[in-house]
Amino acid sequence: MMTLLRWALNAAALMLVPEIVTSITVKSFTAALIAAMFIGLLNALIRPILLLLTLPITFITLGLFILVINALMFWMASGLVAGFHVPGFWPAMAGALVYSVLTWLVDLALGDRQAHMRR
Repeated sequence: MMTLLRWALNAAALMLVPEIVTSITVKSFTAALIAAMFIGLLNALIRPILLLLTLPITFITLGLFILVINALMFWMASGLVAGFHVPGFWPAMAGALVYSVLTWLVDLALGDRQAHMRR
């Protein structure tokens, strides 16, 4: 039950992203639900592989390259979901940062102290 609540709140957080990054569009709550699911799946399945492959550049940039990987995952999700559009890399970077903060607040509100450590 907590997983469904977290999913719905993350989708609501995704609905707030276009209010801050105006070039990003989310057409409906259904699109936000599907996009939140894809973002979660991409972060769970593809992100660890990308982190491993880019470990040298991540080390050289003192971890800042992880922001690029987060932006790419966010942008990739927009390519997979109709109704969720991110027009380019820089809006994806801004959107990923805003979405990360909002989902961190969701985790904080739900009392998941370990969730922010997994990001």
